[in-house]
Amino acid sequence: MKIARIDLGGTARVAVVERDHVQPLTSAVSMTDLLAASPSEARNLVVRNADGPVLPLSEVRLLAPVDPPTLRDFLTFEEHLEGSLKLLGADAPLPVWYEMPLFYFSNTNAVVGPDATVAVPPGCELLDFELELAVVIGKPGRDLTPERARDHIGGYTLFNDWSARDLMAPVVPFGMGPVKGKDFANSIGPWIVTPDELEPYRRDDRLALELHAKLNGVPLPAGGDNSANMAWSFEEMVSFASRGTELRPGDVLASGTCGGGCLLEYWAHTSADDVPPLRPGDVVTLVADGIGAMSNTVVAGVDATPLPRARVGRTRRHRDWTPVRSNR
Repeated sequence: MKIARIDLGGTARVAVVERDHVQPLTSAVSMTDLLAASPSEARNLVVRNADGPVLPLSEVRLLAPVDPPTLRDFLTFEEHLEGSLKLLGADAPLPVWYEMPLFYFSNTNAVVGPDATVAVPPGCELLDFELELAVVIGKPGRDLTPERARDHIGGYTLFNDWSARDLMAPVVPFGMGPVKGKDFANSIGPWIVTPDELEPYRRDDRLALELHAKLNGVPLPAGGDNSANMAWSFEEMVSFASRGTELRPGDVLASGTCGGGCLLEYWAHTSADDVPPLRPGDVVTLVADGIGAMSNTVVAGVDATPLPRARVGRTRRHRDWTPVRSNR
């Protein structure tokens, strides 16, 4: 089942997508209701709550299928990791990458849906996109094993982790994350596909979806990647994310960029002169087997508001100090 959120008369409504048509549901049904249900229960909910006529998909405005309470973005594709390291001048990833599926928290307030515009963030000259898959949690869970985690995955969707590479570069070494480099837009969509519909794409107990991106309608020359190449499965990622904390319905966990799924990897081998960064008017389209396609158009942003440098001389009162040691 493909479950979308649509704008119906100015109100967000859950709807089911079948081929090129959409069936709106009553406001009594939420996205999390359907994601938590079994396939048969979900079908019964749809039958009982169909609201009005079936609509052509081309005449409906799709919204982001979920407003996630939390949004974790992982780094699970080794090819993307290698390209990133080359651009940073590093020889190999830190050993911890092989020990656990690493992630950072992204901005849930910056989520947009398919066909929404994405403004160039203030001060950015190297705007990039990132082709990713994501899972949406359907049932709450804590301290899950990978086997149990599968039952908590409500569905799969596409995710575009937009990146201001030049805003990230000076701050990432500080160790607090990408700061404003990834604070402005996260695209999710076009809908959520329930796990039962993607079972035919499983290979060796892993989801194997072909992924590729288009820029202004032209496929990127690298040819994309396959989700089977993820170093960690989604079940393992969900298990790790649930350690010591509760995952809740609607939470989103993204795979990280697939190989060849962003401009950064091209810049690692050539330069931004040969493969220019995104500019206003560019249309980025992400495509995944079994899910579909999601497009967004880049538009001009605003200038950065200038800020003064830190008042270091006034704030460093204790120049000679020693760390407080614990007695435990």
